[in-house]
Amino acid sequence: MSDALLAATMAGIRPVTDDDAPAVQGRLDRLTKPPGSLGRLEGLALRLALAQDTLKPRATPRAVIVFAADHGVAAEGVSAYPREVTAQMVLNFLAGGAAVNVLARQADARLTVVDVGVDHEFGDIPGLVSAKVRRGTASITRGPAMSRDEAHAALAAGIAAAERAVGDGAALLAVGDMGIGNTTPSAAITACMTAHLPAEVTGRGTGVGGDALARKVAAVAKALEVNRPDPADALGVLAAVGGLEIGAIAGAILAAAKHRIPTLIDGYIATAGALIAHGLCPAVAGYLVAAHRSAEPGHAIALGHLGLEPLLTLDLRLGEGTGAVLAMHLAEAAVRVLDEMATFEGAGVSDRSDG
Repeated sequence: MSDALLAATMAGIRPVTDDDAPAVQGRLDRLTKPPGSLGRLEGLALRLALAQDTLKPRATPRAVIVFAADHGVAAEGVSAYPREVTAQMVLNFLAGGAAVNVLARQADARLTVVDVGVDHEFGDIPGLVSAKVRRGTASITRGPAMSRDEAHAALAAGIAAAERAVGDGAALLAVGDMGIGNTTPSAAITACMTAHLPAEVTGRGTGVGGDALARKVAAVAKALEVNRPDPADALGVLAAVGGLEIGAIAGAILAAAKHRIPTLIDGYIATAGALIAHGLCPAVAGYLVAAHRSAEPGHAIALGHLGLEPLLTLDLRLGEGTGAVLAMHLAEAAVRVLDEMATFEGAGVSDRSDG
């Protein structure tokens, strides 16, 4: 069933075209300002308008989905935090006490938390969407993280979550993650999909250094050696060296694109999900907005592979969707400028004279 769902979702994604670009750019150039003087805010307005296929793009209502899962590779000493922190942070999200909760409230974004593979049984907790595929992945240093069927199920969980958000009226989506150890599979995905060396794409994550960082680089290299993922087979890459929440993020991106909803991509883990989504369906590229560039060295490489330029550079490395939620304010500013600013004609202001 998940295979058919994935196929149907991808079949519904139309590539973003530049057909309306002259009309959008023309309005931007007629607003009461020198052309291009609002810099990349104008480019963001254009990107959102083309993605939504309208001259009046929307940035509200807003939704942020945080997908949570555990990773077998965490047992290899690649993180500064114990594995049980994943479940503890899920409870923190549900209690409203995490950074993403604070920022989502400020941005008036509806927050949803989805358990795709946490190694903990939460029971029936209000506010938590249970879509558990398995209780964490296997260690990618010893074999595949999951089966292909489980990778399909992770994608399906993300598709379902995004479909619910769209059904609730979301015009803009942000995706985030929670999973101790998940920068390691993100690095493995990035190394595979961008043809970079493990040392080039593996960073400190939660703050490891010294021997721990060396172990992390070695774990990424070992995962690629043991599994030999094929970058032309994005589903296979996800199954071999990925994570359940990474797969769910990819699924959410695909579902949002089917509905012409732009997705604000958070940090390294969310961008690894975007690499998988793009590998499955390159047409999603036009629906992606890079919220920020994290402190992880592989993040810039992954964004470059996707052709994305980040809106913010704040040295963030938290995940959770925090950077994506921060960028929602810029998205709203961009669409408001396009829709609400007066034109030279409308305001009775003299335009520039090139003569």
